[in-house]
Amino acid sequence: MESLNRMATELVDEAIDVHTLSNEALVLDFGVELPGALEAGLLLSEIQTAGLATVQTRLDDVAGVPLTHVELTTDHPALALLCAGKAGWELSAGEFEGLGSGPARALVAEEHIFQRVGYRDEFEFAVLGVESERLPDEDVVSMIAERTDVAESAVFLPSFSTASVTGSVVAASRAAELAVFRLSELGYDPLDVLSASCATPVAPVADEESAAMARTNDGLAYGGRVHLVVEEPFDRFDEIVSTAGDAYGEPCADIFESVDWDVSDLPVELFGPAQVTVDVRGGDTYVVGDVDETVLAESYGL
Repeated sequence: MESLNRMATELVDEAIDVHTLSNEALVLDFGVELPGALEAGLLLSEIQTAGLATVQTRLDDVAGVPLTHVELTTDHPALALLCAGKAGWELSAGEFEGLGSGPARALVAEEHIFQRVGYRDEFEFAVLGVESERLPDEDVVSMIAERTDVAESAVFLPSFSTASVTGSVVAASRAAELAVFRLSELGYDPLDVLSASCATPVAPVADEESAAMARTNDGLAYGGRVHLVVEEPFDRFDEIVSTAGDAYGEPCADIFESVDWDVSDLPVELFGPAQVTVDVRGGDTYVVGDVDETVLAESYGL
């Protein structure tokens, strides 16, 4: 497999709103000072998965209302979704707070998932999607460059806020990632997931970050649908969907409010897609979970 960061760097060249910092790092505004866009969200989803996923939109209904849905498909789920795309890097530098996702994580490879997959990237450029209310600055770049062992001028940071069109699109693309990650956490070998596809409604853009976080998670937990093709059977497929959690059934805004918006206090089962079909190659097909358009309609104000 070629370097994840090399493949992502090629996609970065398609971005149009570029800020060159004093250390020559590139910050790309996909939806922080700009409102973001559907196509920006699709491109960013491709960048975060290192070009190993096909991402597109279609129009479908939620509670009888036409809404844009995001579809993602990959034949490299472990690499694209877990070693590249997963939002797993908490960023803190000075007054900056954000969340990093993308191939740069594979240059560090300290998260447990990299040991499970057996992958560590080596490349002279680092590409990290940054989710934050503000654009990253030189301090953020310095921290990332040090962790990834690349020059500061070799850091590329496509950035977006949760409360942007881009943020809603990127969040919707993560349904398959959630399913594969939950499988891995339950003990299933992520390399035995052969392909992953998903479709999720794009949440209406909220007026601030916390509300946007709740809406986008509702889209996944109550509207995200996933199809997996896997190599081996497993007796815990029913635990990869959001319906497995005790908190299931209420809008995420209410659930998050109950823990004062400290997501770390929430059960991990909540962060799964609504419904998953699992095809075991040469074996049985399992369908677990279900969508709940009533909760989505309440969350989205439909």
